[in-house]
Amino acid sequence: MPIDPAVAVGADLGETTFSWESADVLLYHLGIGAGANPADPRELRYAYEQDLRVLPSFATVAPNLRTYEPPSVSFPGVEIDLAKVVHGRQSVTVHRPIPVEGKAVARGRIVDVFDKGKAAVVVQETEVFDAGGSPLWTALSSIFARGEGGFGGERGPSDAVTLPDREPDTVVDSPTLPQQALLYRLCGDRNPLHADPEFAKAAGFDAPILHGLCTYGIVAKAVTDALLDGDPHRVRSWSARFAGIVLPGETLRTRIWQEDGRFLVSTTTAERGTPVLADAVLTPA
Repeated sequence: MPIDPAVAVGADLGETTFSWESADVLLYHLGIGAGANPADPRELRYAYEQDLRVLPSFATVAPNLRTYEPPSVSFPGVEIDLAKVVHGRQSVTVHRPIPVEGKAVARGRIVDVFDKGKAAVVVQETEVFDAGGSPLWTALSSIFARGEGGFGGERGPSDAVTLPDREPDTVVDSPTLPQQALLYRLCGDRNPLHADPEFAKAAGFDAPILHGLCTYGIVAKAVTDALLDGDPHRVRSWSARFAGIVLPGETLRTRIWQEDGRFLVSTTTAERGTPVLADAVLTPA
């Protein structure tokens, strides 16, 4: 059985010790489109080591920067074919600004497994601490495994975010490059779905698609730039559900509503009008 909830839920995924340097932060920011206007001082906060500030979404790649093999989906009670897996949801909450360089320990566990009928959702929590034991960030991620449902588990709660019944306060367009996925994969996600046309076809896509976490970072930056003066230190948390694919070279159109001290976000592709990120919320620090 590919998924055994009785074994999986609560499983300790162990500790990972990792480190990063300013060059890793710069590469990540470039991978999500920073520096398009190198004469803008706000862009240089992302793309130049002087006054460099770390976007919290960097937390999604920091533990895997030195990973050079394609990922596997193999945890206690979970064995899934990589071609069946897409990212379902991601959230990052920072407990203080992420330093430009550092060493840290990540401790992971599986917190839930949900049965969606035709698919399964596996939810993983990762807590990250600096070398002195102080918390840096907490990340929650879920993977959506097609064809792995139907095992009789709970369907899980709804995480839907109701958008205001009015026009958005801000709309931001973020172009992506045709080579965006090839650049972003240098941050550690070597899933061939984002580079290999034959693998992408076998997974049911016409062509390699952009990493969901690349889209996640691009939109985090777009909201930060539009409403927080381009200052990553002003972001407390960022959460989004992956609602559809992006083809490298497409433009992301992000609609933002300011509501109750938070920014509610919805992102589509400008060319096709299809949803990309939904139920998304950025909370300022």
